[in-house]
Amino acid sequence: MTKAEEILGHMKLEEKAALSIGATAWTTTSIDRLGLPVLTMSDGPHGVRKTPEAGSMQIEALPATCFPTASCMSATWDVESVREMGRAIAEEAIALGVDVVLGPGVNMKRTPLCGRNFEYFSEDPFLAGELGVAWIDGIQSLGVGASLKHFAANNQETRRMTVSSEVDERTLREIYLPAFEAAVTRARPWTVMCCYNRVNGTYGSENRHLLTEILRDEWGFDGVTVSDWGAVHDRPKALAAGLELEMPGPRPRRAKHVVDAVGSGSLDETALDRAALRIIRTALHAAEAPKGAPFDAKAHHALARRIAARGMVLLKNDGILPLRAGGRIAVIGHAAEEAHFQGGGSSHMTTTQVDVPIEALKGLAGNAAVTYAEGYPADETARPDLIAAAVADARAADVALLYVALPTYKENEGSDRADLDLTAQQIKLIQAVTAAQPRSVVVLFNGSAVAMSEWIDGPAAVLEAWMAGQASGGAVADVLFGVVNPSGKLAETFPLRLEDTPAYLNHPGEEDRVRYGEGLFIGYRWYDATRKRVLFPFGFGLSYTTFAYGQPRVSAAEFDDTAGVTVSVDVTNTGSVAGDEIVQVYVHDRIAGLVRPEKELKGFARVHLEPGETRAVSIPLGFRAFAFFHPGHGRWVTEDGEFDLLVAASSADIRGAATVTLRSTADLPTLLTVASPPADWLADKRGRPLAAALIRELVPALKPVMGNQLEEGANGLDPVLPDFLLYMPLRDLLEFAAAVGGPDPDAIVARLETALAAS
Repeated sequence: MTKAEEILGHMKLEEKAALSIGATAWTTTSIDRLGLPVLTMSDGPHGVRKTPEAGSMQIEALPATCFPTASCMSATWDVESVREMGRAIAEEAIALGVDVVLGPGVNMKRTPLCGRNFEYFSEDPFLAGELGVAWIDGIQSLGVGASLKHFAANNQETRRMTVSSEVDERTLREIYLPAFEAAVTRARPWTVMCCYNRVNGTYGSENRHLLTEILRDEWGFDGVTVSDWGAVHDRPKALAAGLELEMPGPRPRRAKHVVDAVGSGSLDETALDRAALRIIRTALHAAEAPKGAPFDAKAHHALARRIAARGMVLLKNDGILPLRAGGRIAVIGHAAEEAHFQGGGSSHMTTTQVDVPIEALKGLAGNAAVTYAEGYPADETARPDLIAAAVADARAADVALLYVALPTYKENEGSDRADLDLTAQQIKLIQAVTAAQPRSVVVLFNGSAVAMSEWIDGPAAVLEAWMAGQASGGAVADVLFGVVNPSGKLAETFPLRLEDTPAYLNHPGEEDRVRYGEGLFIGYRWYDATRKRVLFPFGFGLSYTTFAYGQPRVSAAEFDDTAGVTVSVDVTNTGSVAGDEIVQVYVHDRIAGLVRPEKELKGFARVHLEPGETRAVSIPLGFRAFAFFHPGHGRWVTEDGEFDLLVAASSADIRGAATVTLRSTADLPTLLTVASPPADWLADKRGRPLAAALIRELVPALKPVMGNQLEEGANGLDPVLPDFLLYMPLRDLLEFAAAVGGPDPDAIVARLETALAAS
């Protein structure tokens, strides 16, 4: 018997019920007489937001490093940097006495309007999953737990605590669950946090399909499921569904509800025992980790600066960047003096220090004369005087740098954005300054895509700096002056207009239901399918150097799905400075039994190259790179056939392709019934010979009444049915044939069912 089982065996019903609910805002219940310690949690995911008191829900917290948010982290496409950041966060959690940090968030960026997008990695599930795995690996390597969130389909802030995400099973499995699946099965997070919203009508905290059938039974999760703070509505019902820990506490009435439910028999006590045992195990495991060791705040700030610079994306550059020291630089924009580096809400950090962007810039500008103009206020007030002053400075300078931050009131946890625009003042500022000074650079601070069509033609360069943490001011200076060669690439598409986005007609929903009508087609999948032009495509990012790709090579031209295949390509730095390139591999299924996106990201690698250097990059592709979720079979399946492996610099910049042939090893049962139309029978490898023989059998009866509509097949033997018969239920076709002199339908049905059962 384990220590956890021994403790459980000595617990009273009331103690187990209390253990399933937090004791304070951030801790679980301790039981001193049994030696059960508390488990302490804190908000994340880009730093430890530990409140001074365990019972406090206040925003102000103890000082800790504010690392780059997921919006910036994801643009690094760098699993090692994300893992290193996770380890640093763990060091700070240990110093602050935190056992579990609430993160990472791997929800999809279904719409750029989601107010919490700055906390989420990507519009692509594969990329989000790889980065989520790295974050968890990093933090848990030092004995601090992660809390993977928000499970699942939590893709908007509007009415987030009541809205139901109406999503079909295939879309759920292929788009909204894979990042969670990768993190659970490969990184084994200590806890998984349920979402606020409902999924297909059932609250995340009560959703047995998600919490038990998928998370536990399919993925083998053995940690603790925890509610988002305030996400539980019916505690006994949530326990029965698989939700072990409700937060925050204390909630004595909730504990009494659990005790009463067990007493009445409406809740099986074994469900409570399972929950208690998992919480006990996790609390005991956490107690073994070291506590109180100080962290190196300066080293962590430097790490935050390096990662921030890696995630910044150079969107446009007419040759003005990198800057040279000296001359006269006009710095414009409120964000240059008041750094904008994190979003509002539960992840808001109290920092150890903050780089002031203009001061960091001056540190690299040498003897340059640097002026400052506010340009725009912190609110939406129209200030023509600020624009006029900025224009005057820009005209007198050699270069103008505009630091423009999307205000927190436009991008914040708890509410969604109304549009994709900067403020009216900011747009007018950019237009006026770039008209007066063509040598202008716009630096953007935001957590998701913004519209730029009104002003993108004006500046000579645009740098997407994201919400990049407390050291972002220094990181921006590093990139502008070429101390760091920009290498970030977009983890989300930047559309031209809000109206072009996939969820435009289905966001935020109505009557507390949001229909995921775009299905599989979010992000670049949507823009590929609809052939819509975009501002900047998924995976895009410029550098101060250039890269050439060789012809892709594959490890096998034909392969079994279980064996997989590796694609390799030579990449050469053809420029004059060292740089990093992010090689992306997309998979295109030439012929599929179900509708599939035109291409899907299934692999990537980041490679550093000195000027003139060539390196071979190899990216393995396994079973899931070629599979899709088949709702009828309820599992991931592959199909025999050809696939194109597209090696790319972005989703819109394919540098080379190789075609391979996959052999599916699946032995799937047929889904055919006599209600299936002949077209489905002919498309099924078991049904095709039966259907072809049957059609030949029916021809003598059908020919007199169908005449020329019954065409000869290409081989002159198999007749081709007209569409109205081809898509008629087979049983109805048999009845139709019988009515004009064909064979007995019942006999044929019996024969077919016997043949299918034997096949």
